[in-house]
Amino acid sequence: MTKKIDCRTLECPAPVLETKEFLEQEAATKIDVIVDNDAAVENVTRFLNFQGFEVSVDSDGISSTVSGRRDPEKSKKLESDSSPVKTKKESDSQKILVILSSQQIGKGDDALGQKLMINFVKTLKELDNDLWRLVLLNHGVKFSTKDSKILEELKELEQSGVDILVCGACLTHLGLMNEKIIGETTNMLDVVTSMQLADKIINL
Repeated sequence: MTKKIDCRTLECPAPVLETKEFLEQEAATKIDVIVDNDAAVENVTRFLNFQGFEVSVDSDGISSTVSGRRDPEKSKKLESDSSPVKTKKESDSQKILVILSSQQIGKGDDALGQKLMINFVKTLKELDNDLWRLVLLNHGVKFSTKDSKILEELKELEQSGVDILVCGACLTHLGLMNEKIIGETTNMLDVVTSMQLADKIINL
């Protein structure tokens, strides 16, 4: 039997949390999660993929049904401490998490603040393998779009193995969901879990 979870009107990370809570209670093989925003579609899809589901999405233009199916032999209850985010393989290095919630550093001269932020991101590669994950929140998500002044730097970081997570709720609020061209759309559950796993957090 297919379990249906109606998450319409819920903003991320609520749809992911509802799905996670159900999978902690039951080893489901078929699940349909109904949502009404693009961020939720991406986040639930990624979460179900991580749990071993084959995922398809059906949309009528108003709401979308994210359908997950998996082999009964692979189904099991989700452990309560399981995380939907990936962990770094190199256990011998630090996990430095950098959170960018603005397009500038500091207050005062906006133009100067923007230059400082651009220079900061361009210098992040100096952290080498210790740089683990980059999270873009609030207006920081604009860095993930085609008009980003640090797009090439972000591409280099991603290619080197750095996870780039982009807040789906922020993209939706700013009308930029379709403008994102780099990073994984994420939710606050992923952000909180990342903070828990990180050895060091740099928050700008």
